[in-house]
Amino acid sequence: MNAAPQPSHVPVLLEEVIRAAAITPGGRIVDGTFGAGGYSAAFLAQGANVYAFDRDPSAIAQGAELAGGSEGRLSLFPARFSAMASVLAAAGIERVDAVVLDIGVSSMQLDEAARGFSFRADGPLDMRMGQDGPSAADFLNAADEEEIADILYLYGEERRSRRIAKAIVAARPLTRTGELAQVVRKALGHREGAPKDPATRTFQAIRIHVNAELDELRDGLAAAEILLRPGGRLVVVSFHSLEDRIVKQFLRTRSGQASGGSRHLPVQDQGPAPSFAKPFKAIRAGNEELDRNPRARSAVLRCAERTTASPWREQAA
Repeated sequence: MNAAPQPSHVPVLLEEVIRAAAITPGGRIVDGTFGAGGYSAAFLAQGANVYAFDRDPSAIAQGAELAGGSEGRLSLFPARFSAMASVLAAAGIERVDAVVLDIGVSSMQLDEAARGFSFRADGPLDMRMGQDGPSAADFLNAADEEEIADILYLYGEERRSRRIAKAIVAARPLTRTGELAQVVRKALGHREGAPKDPATRTFQAIRIHVNAELDELRDGLAAAEILLRPGGRLVVVSFHSLEDRIVKQFLRTRSGQASGGSRHLPVQDQGPAPSFAKPFKAIRAGNEELDRNPRARSAVLRCAERTTASPWREQAA
């Protein structure tokens, strides 16, 4: 078997993801967040057949070389991972052995200033993963102050969201990442050499809003539940508390681990049968990986195994 070309990017928790996904030669694996192709290349090296999704057309285009060297074992789909069940059903794939999701913005997107995701290099105020729809600039220049403040508080957990929103509205129109970063820094009082740039939470919040990332995650988890065969693995790597909370709650609920009601109340209907077994213990990066990749510091891997029960949406119908 000829080795497929290897991407230069090594994703976070790679070895742990491979173990958690329980990949076997010939297995069917969904890489729901293809990005720079690091996970997909590793799955191919394990002998798997990989179905990779990415809403970013640049990622799909750059993945063509990896797909071309995979002897037909890597299929690329230019679509959101929330659509994986319907897209694969149309391709004749009804069940898979594992679904892997690496949530959030990719290193490739962050490193390209022209995509407008990062405040570390000036670029257009864009932030669109799929390169379509309203941009970050469109949102910030049209939304009212209260809506901007709510987004910053909800998705960035920014306690001083109203001060920042007021400064953003006063500085409009904004068209560059550098402009937005300076507005936030001035509003919050930036100390040179501080360990964390005060613009971090604002950029995160706007990116999540522009790309509807949390809704995409919820829909993607439900799509994985539909696709996975009994015994198949769902593996999710997330990078901040909002994402991890959604994944943790989904797995707790679907495995029947969610807290019950009060013992003083009447017994409630138990609801659908658990579609996942009790989740495995969450995994974080070890010291060796943290030394070579600081981005791994906030990463959390959660994994659970699919049961024989029907997906909850089908059980509730």
